[in-house]
Amino acid sequence: MTKKDAKMKRMLGKKLKQGKERMPILVSLRTHRRLQRNLFGRNWRHQKIKKE
Repeated sequence: MTKKDAKMKRMLGKKLKQGKERMPILVSLRTHRRLQRNLFGRNWRHQKIKKE
């Protein structure tokens, strides 16, 4: 396992939070259900995080 620097840890934490957040109901109502799911949600087994 590699060591992660502070920048990488921050990025991983941010991506983790983005993936967890559910789409608020008001958002789907206001956009007439155009947005129905979290665009940041990802399957950690198949979609890897791209390093910035």
